[in-house]
Amino acid sequence: MGLIRRIWLLWALSCLLLGLGTAGVTLWRANLQALDAADVLARAHLALLQQQAASGTPLALEMPAKGMGWRVVGERGQVLGGQPAEAGPAVPVWFSAALAWGPRLQEAPVRWQGQPARLQVLVDTATAQAPLWSLAGALAGGWALFCALSAWLTWAWVARIRGPLQSILNQAQALMERRFTLAPEPNLPEWREMSRAMNSMVERLKTMFEEQTAQVDSLRRLAHCDGLTGLSNRPHFLGRLKSLLCSEDGSAGGALVLVRLCDLQNLNRQLGRLNTDRLLRQTTDCLLESAARWPGHEAGRLNGSDFALVLPDVQALREPAVDISARLRSVLKPQGVVAVVSVVRWWHGAPVSGLLAAADHALARAEARAPFAVEMDDGGDGLTLGEDSWTQRLEAALQHRRFHLVRYPVVDAAGQIVHWECPLRLELEPGGPLVPAAEWLPRARRAGLTGPIDLSVAELALQAIARDGHPRAVNVSIASLHNSALLPGLRALLQAHADAAPGLWLELPEAGAYRHLTPLRELVALAHTHGALVGLEHAGEDLEHVAELLETGLDFVKLDASLTEGVAANHAGLQHMDGVVHMLRGIGVKVYAEGVVTQADADALWRCGVDGITGPLVTAA
Repeated sequence: MGLIRRIWLLWALSCLLLGLGTAGVTLWRANLQALDAADVLARAHLALLQQQAASGTPLALEMPAKGMGWRVVGERGQVLGGQPAEAGPAVPVWFSAALAWGPRLQEAPVRWQGQPARLQVLVDTATAQAPLWSLAGALAGGWALFCALSAWLTWAWVARIRGPLQSILNQAQALMERRFTLAPEPNLPEWREMSRAMNSMVERLKTMFEEQTAQVDSLRRLAHCDGLTGLSNRPHFLGRLKSLLCSEDGSAGGALVLVRLCDLQNLNRQLGRLNTDRLLRQTTDCLLESAARWPGHEAGRLNGSDFALVLPDVQALREPAVDISARLRSVLKPQGVVAVVSVVRWWHGAPVSGLLAAADHALARAEARAPFAVEMDDGGDGLTLGEDSWTQRLEAALQHRRFHLVRYPVVDAAGQIVHWECPLRLELEPGGPLVPAAEWLPRARRAGLTGPIDLSVAELALQAIARDGHPRAVNVSIASLHNSALLPGLRALLQAHADAAPGLWLELPEAGAYRHLTPLRELVALAHTHGALVGLEHAGEDLEHVAELLETGLDFVKLDASLTEGVAANHAGLQHMDGVVHMLRGIGVKVYAEGVVTQADADALWRCGVDGITGPLVTAA
């Protein structure tokens, strides 16, 4: 029983005991007084009647008391005469029985018509008890008034303590949801001390989490970033590029830009290390300022003089390359430094080595041409349809439900399947091949179709879960979070498949998720209402925003393949992975690893404490 209910129970018991005690004592005393008064009155009437009988006058009471009567009883018990008592007001039988009055009778010997007899004076019980019944009514009314007044005072007092108590409970609930909120200190001394202790604990936990996040981010930079520029180092950049090219739900294509500072070794000798480092940071700033226009970009430093930039969903290659070249010219040319730029088109499934070779070849041509020259290699992606044609094909596939879920296992350390990852494949033409999301998802985003597609995916997954009982994870596009039909449609699906709903895992890409916290929080709340789970996939790059993301109530995180591939042989990367896993699991978030290729990497990840792995190693098994 809760504290508030206990308070109300104590109030009810107190009122009941007080009412019963007060009424009992008052009525008991009044009852004794009434009995005494009745006896005295009866004796007085008896004496009066005796005097009348002794004087020989007829027995009568000229002004009989209300509720009093008399009678003369012969030796054989026969009634010789008398005057009945006047009937008094009715008193409930249960009340009279509770008072336990016996007959109130006073008698004395007399002579009646020359014969010995007994004169009896009777007191009507109901008449004598009527004042007590009225007193009981008054006591009941006063008790009811007291209960009403005390209930109002108790309610006001409970409301005063309920506010601080609810604030502390909300703070504890927020802490369970990984939100660090501070509660105002109440006026009540006891609650103030408790609130102060809770606030102190929350601040301490928040500081510890921030310190741990900073430490993990420091390990990430050490393992995956260039120490001078802060960009991804070569291994990590190539891992991210490979992950992007192989991703089921990534971009269909884009631009790969290479930038080279010409004759860097000579510059280092002429300008000195400090000035050369400053030039490299300026080059980095130019790249990032230009790339800011393309969400989801990835920048890296491949070696001392070469920088790379991946831009998803870029249609015209020349625009970003010329913009970068112009920025570099304005910064480097006044200092006598020369740079060249190359750009090639990449597409889903393209080989990393082939793209880099094409970009290097274009960069060599640019060096041979002129300072700040731009060379392009538009290999094309084979997707020559216009936007209208793509929209029509997507709408037709959606209308005729030409889509299928493929599945890849996620297993735990014992080899048991945790759930199936189920990316969506569309049949763009009747009877045609199943096309992965990377090839059509950018077009679906531009056509505003991600919401209906995501609802269709959730429905397919729920139907499959209902058939075999195995949990399934499906993708939800960030763009769908702002589709007004997503949440109502998902709510209807979860209600219609209530038994299967706890097996549904919804995955959103980490990239950009922190910019959509409000709709993400609404999605998590809806999923949790029906037992479904929500988490991030391809995670690990935006750890500086991890606190904001986890405050939404996410259940799990899947670390990107660029962090897990080759982790066994990368000491710094292993330290970073260990820190990430312990930080996330320490606050109740499940951690899974994507893209696991080798058994050595799997063993290293198990030692770090991940909850499950997926990737070529698991699929092949």
